[in-house]
Amino acid sequence: MEHSELDPTADVEDRDYESALRPKRLAEFEGQPRVREQLGLVLDAARHRGTAPDHVLLSGPPGLGKTTLAMIIAAELGTGLRISSGPAIQHAGDLAAILSGLADGDVLFLDEIHRLSRPAEEMLYLAMEDFRVDVIVGKGPGATAIPIELPPFTLVGATTRAGLLPGPLRDRFGFTAQLDFYAVGDLTGIVAASAGKLGVPIDAEAQGEIARRSRGTPRIANRLLRRVRDFAQVRGHARVDRGVSRAALELYEVDERGLDRLDRAVLDALCRLFDGGPVGLSTLALSVGEEVETVSEVAEPFLIREGMLVRTPRGRVATRAAYAHLGMTAPSTNPALFD
Repeated sequence: MEHSELDPTADVEDRDYESALRPKRLAEFEGQPRVREQLGLVLDAARHRGTAPDHVLLSGPPGLGKTTLAMIIAAELGTGLRISSGPAIQHAGDLAAILSGLADGDVLFLDEIHRLSRPAEEMLYLAMEDFRVDVIVGKGPGATAIPIELPPFTLVGATTRAGLLPGPLRDRFGFTAQLDFYAVGDLTGIVAASAGKLGVPIDAEAQGEIARRSRGTPRIANRLLRRVRDFAQVRGHARVDRGVSRAALELYEVDERGLDRLDRAVLDALCRLFDGGPVGLSTLALSVGEEVETVSEVAEPFLIREGMLVRTPRGRVATRAAYAHLGMTAPSTNPALFD
């Protein structure tokens, strides 16, 4: 699949740039004011007590800053940070090796924690509650459990699908934060800060133009900023103004509402080929030449949030807003259409 500039998941280039653009402290973290205040209280209280903070669960769509917050927690506490992910831990022994290597007060960040294997998940219960793991030595009737004491640590779990977390695991987190999509004003601040770090001369109107087309997601805002920077450098623009940013984003097929080629292809197929629906997801994906997962995980969430597409038991249905965005007239003969 061709990589979309508006795909909220991180690619290799994103990870390289994100390390340089991430805020290092909680006070520098733009957006999510309620989460920032709540997390600040948790960390301050732990510092005053001289203990490790409660385990933290961060949930929300990709690209909103879960990894950044985990790094900030470790930086605020002045402790080490160990990073892994649910899919990387296939066996309980993998988790035991990670846990046994932690130092007192360290932060362990597990991304996609909902994808932990069941044996590792059960080992994590004991580690989170009692700071202990039982390592099984041997097999069959002769197997014995050797307890290994762990230093106090803070687990920071991140998930894009909180509903898939088992109740016993979710209940062991002392603080849970739901990250929401960012307001345009917050994204504008992020674009301004990132432009400063990248050395991109950019005016306020251009910052706002990029922010408005970023789907409420900092990762996408930073990615679009890099594309605008490339455009300005190659086309010989010494400074990025609104006209330059608009021209660059039009070249990359990102419109004023933040829809890209895939989004518009999905809406066009739904409205033009299927008269607004309902139509099944697999049929819709086939009509635009994309994988089902790409349509359902990249395009659909944003189109639903923008009020242009609705999921129904019978299939996907366009709204009148979708027709309006495409410059088409909604058919009056389709009773399934949503206002």
